[in-house]
Amino acid sequence: MHTVNRLTREAIFQRFRIAPPNQLRVNTRHSMRWPRLVQLALAGAVAVSFSSCEDTQQVQQQAPHTLGAIMPQPTPGGWFEGEGAHGEPKIVINLNEQKAYFYKGKRLVGESTVSSGKKGFSTPAGHYSVISKDKNHFSSEFGDYIDRSGNVVVSNIDVRKDRCPKGAHFDPAKMPYCMHFTGGYAMHQGYVPPYAASHGCIRIPQGMAEKFYNNAPVGTPVIVRGE
Repeated sequence: MHTVNRLTREAIFQRFRIAPPNQLRVNTRHSMRWPRLVQLALAGAVAVSFSSCEDTQQVQQQAPHTLGAIMPQPTPGGWFEGEGAHGEPKIVINLNEQKAYFYKGKRLVGESTVSSGKKGFSTPAGHYSVISKDKNHFSSEFGDYIDRSGNVVVSNIDVRKDRCPKGAHFDPAKMPYCMHFTGGYAMHQGYVPPYAASHGCIRIPQGMAEKFYNNAPVGTPVIVRGE
């Protein structure tokens, strides 16, 4: 009788594709491993998100595709529709919003996220104008100290304050699509996190910097509205 019942149960399992009780217990144990893996993955993501801003910036510059799988890319963009528009160009930068607005006449034709001067290096508010342009500009003040082999000895330095180590030399930071608007302050392409992070310049994302540069001749008014 027990043999018949066992055969009947096995026939039912095969007919309706139901796993036997012992197999269900095995499958359950295997499935219970997934929540643990999810917890470990989330813990790793949290650890990255709470790392310092400086460390996060360095990792994003070195391996943006890897970090992009964990958190959104920190370089936002904008839009520009001013190539065929008419009117005198004007750029308005809002430090509170960390955004730049491009006008032709009274018409808004472009908008971009920016990163202005961080605490201690604030971008000065005021009314200025583009006084010079350089598509392939290199900073005369900021960059890295590197050795003869090209290895970075000290990163993100200010030559006016940071002494060069023996055997190293200054490697200037690249500032493509640079437009100086007053003193040592300029707009240029650069790393744009969602907060003020520069040494005073206005960083504009890749793609948007070129649009602003091509549509703003020398003399274009630049209005920086304070925080």
